[in-house]
Amino acid sequence: MKKKTSKGRATSALVFCLTLALTWTLSSASWALDVPPLTGRVVDLAHVLPADVAASLTSDLDAHETKTSNQVAVLVLPSLEGEPIESFAHRVATTWKLGQKGTDNGVLLLVALRERKVRIEVGYGLEGTLTDLRSAHIIRNEIVPRFRAGDIPAGIQAGVEAILGSIEGSYKAEEVPSAHGRSGQEPGAMQYVIIGIFVGVMAGIVLSHGLQRTRALLGSALAFLVAQSAGLLLGLTAAGVTALLLWLLLQANRGGGKGGGWGPDFLPGSGGFGGSFGGGGGFSGGGGDFGGGGASGDW
Repeated sequence: MKKKTSKGRATSALVFCLTLALTWTLSSASWALDVPPLTGRVVDLAHVLPADVAASLTSDLDAHETKTSNQVAVLVLPSLEGEPIESFAHRVATTWKLGQKGTDNGVLLLVALRERKVRIEVGYGLEGTLTDLRSAHIIRNEIVPRFRAGDIPAGIQAGVEAILGSIEGSYKAEEVPSAHGRSGQEPGAMQYVIIGIFVGVMAGIVLSHGLQRTRALLGSALAFLVAQSAGLLLGLTAAGVTALLLWLLLQANRGGGKGGGWGPDFLPGSGGFGGSFGGGGGFSGGGGDFGGGGASGDW
């Protein structure tokens, strides 16, 4: 009877953790900066681009898409309102669905004026061409110097030109990581989440003997500590997913008759973590997806 009671308490604790994580995730979502509608290839909410510059950028991006099917968009914000640029850029790119479905060939250039931050978010299909290192080089050598000189339009134009040139093969830059480049590179938002979930689940498996009733809590805590570097919302999401995966693994293992403990030869198979988002009006994305590739910088 005691064994049954302990299992019931463990299940209740896991359900409580999941409910708490979900509640915090939903409540935190209401604090997040809203993704603006996709009204064109250039969305300038800070009103820093002259009309002729915006029109020229739009024309270049349109011609590039016609030639290659790649979708590149620019978003200029007055402020991120406290949200990390990595998580917001990924949220914008996936919400707008830049790039074509199946090829995932989209790119977002995001500029936040108040925070003086810039990011190039790269879709899965272009990560081999527009690498993280190349994106960092474009930000550091093409965009930031012009921004520091006070010429935001010129910096955006140079950034777009370098992005398109990198994809088309006409922009050349030595991809030799300098000390500054290495220190400025950080994992993308979704990479933090994936790493956090992996660390949390593996910790739950390793700690399964003797700590069965608390492994989900410990695993979720570790997942949160890793993923919260990309933002509170993503940290809580990683914690909730980790708790859910540990609970499902426990139930599957019990169903196999192993008595509720994971042995050293028990390894999970494969899983997925993703979501779907709505698109915007006017110029629309083609259904592309993003995995956190790209680079960030400031000036």
